[in-house]
Amino acid sequence: MEDTTPVVEITNVSKSYHRDHYVLQVLNDITFRIVSGEFLALMGPSGSGKSTLLNLIAGIDKPDSGAIQVAGVDIASLSETELAGWRATHVGFIFQFYNLIPVLTALENVELPLNLMGLSGKERREHAEMALKVVNLFDRKDHYPGQLSGGEQQRVAIARAVVTDPTILVADEPTGDLDRNSAEDVLNLMEYLNKEFGKTIIMVTHDPRAARRARVIRHLEKGVLSDVISQTPL
Repeated sequence: MEDTTPVVEITNVSKSYHRDHYVLQVLNDITFRIVSGEFLALMGPSGSGKSTLLNLIAGIDKPDSGAIQVAGVDIASLSETELAGWRATHVGFIFQFYNLIPVLTALENVELPLNLMGLSGKERREHAEMALKVVNLFDRKDHYPGQLSGGEQQRVAIARAVVTDPTILVADEPTGDLDRNSAEDVLNLMEYLNKEFGKTIIMVTHDPRAARRARVIRHLEKGVLSDVISQTPL
């Protein structure tokens, strides 16, 4: 039986930014849920609020009003220090441009999030090696980012995102800097993590091909979330 427990609950969330005397309303009274194990694609034109919504869910930004609960925690009420600790445990980040540290090997990049987890050096290495095996890059563990292709760098970034076994994975245009074949490899991997490991994934994308890999597609338009949910076949 499919798990319908909500892992993310967003209630009446609004967000605006102030530029000089101008107020830009980015999100307007957003309410929706994301169930555990869901693979959600957020689509919409530039400026529609997709990345802002993703940042709110990930605890990078805070709403002007409304509530955001992730795994039962009201993250909008946490202090900046509390949020930093919460993100380290509960959120795995996948970025468009990988954000790998060039002077560290693939293995060392994947180990980075584990430095806050109180593990021994041996335990960190074992966890990082396992994550690299999951993304099929164990044989490249001693290579530096500059020695890897774009697709391989993104797979290292995904290994880094999952190494702490976070509650949610948030991906902001994860295939936006990749050629078509590399993008397919990354999407196959994300689909695998969702189906085989039950990872909850929230992905912002402009690419309809990428969105079709998700199980649920929702559209943002001028800060308003569509009522229609397009559910793709499993």
